[in-house]
Amino acid sequence: MQELRDAGVMLRLIYEAMKAKGIDTDLIFRRLGVNADYVYTEQLRTPHSAQMFFWQAVEDVSGDLDIGLHLGQLLPVYKGQVLEYLFLSSPTFGEGLRRAKNYQRLLSDAANTDFFIEGEDACMVLDAASDDVRRLRHFNECFVQGLITFFRSITDDQFRPSRIEFEHQRDEGNEHVRDVLGCDVIFGAEENRLYFPASLLSHASSHAEPELLDLHERFASEQVARLEKKDIVGQVERIIAELLDSGEVTLDTVATRLNIKPRTLRTRLTEAETSFNQVLADFRYRLARQLLATTDESIDEIVYLTGFSEPSTFYRAFKRWSAMTPIEYRKTAQGKDVMVDAM
Repeated sequence: MQELRDAGVMLRLIYEAMKAKGIDTDLIFRRLGVNADYVYTEQLRTPHSAQMFFWQAVEDVSGDLDIGLHLGQLLPVYKGQVLEYLFLSSPTFGEGLRRAKNYQRLLSDAANTDFFIEGEDACMVLDAASDDVRRLRHFNECFVQGLITFFRSITDDQFRPSRIEFEHQRDEGNEHVRDVLGCDVIFGAEENRLYFPASLLSHASSHAEPELLDLHERFASEQVARLEKKDIVGQVERIIAELLDSGEVTLDTVATRLNIKPRTLRTRLTEAETSFNQVLADFRYRLARQLLATTDESIDEIVYLTGFSEPSTFYRAFKRWSAMTPIEYRKTAQGKDVMVDAM
């Protein structure tokens, strides 16, 4: 199964909101096993499953049980991305919405949003998360505010939600959520949904430009194609995980498991701007960090689990990767809620 990832811009917006709220972001990132520089990594895409760990860390450090709701109020507008350009260069808000549906993977691999008309309202089904994450209260309440802020930006502040439905339950604070979101809010619904007046679909964009629209669609298509090329990396990692302790992790073996020729696999990895050896090394490094930080496995056992033939080879590789010995890394990482490469 392909690992789902989210665009790094989502993390960057939340990071800016956390700084605006005065939250100790350094402490949060230390707990997650990364640093603030990670947020601005070029072409960053974070594992979608990391949302669970991330929001728990933010709640713990902030001490705010409604932190997702409150950070949503401080989110900067989603700008400078091709999805924004598609909306602005489309003739109407509705046309922009229809086009953005085709390229929502640029925001998240988990996104599968849709919209339809129901009476005088339009309804967006916010299927923007996996089964576990879309029931995550902080994620939902922050995400929907980011969406509303973005929609207001591209509709000249005309967008207003008429009703919001959340899958997650709330035992208290329901009225506070309604006050913040400015509309009726239902909890424990079957789907996460955002309702708004259907008349907004015909709102004309003051930036509409057919030639720019064609350019932006081509650019969006190229970005999606680039992501699809990188899918092979996830497939290779899945096979590596299955074969690692067998000692038979070679390009030929992985190609056989994928039912393709070794030459084809090599070419597809090159198109994804990597190589088999690099994918293998990155996977081993992530696994080693996870085992060192979150388990009490002996170094000898970790050597075996990461597919090395002997401890000395493992030590040299880990020192090259991290500039620390495995023992030094374990002392630094253990005792913290390190989310190794989940971010």
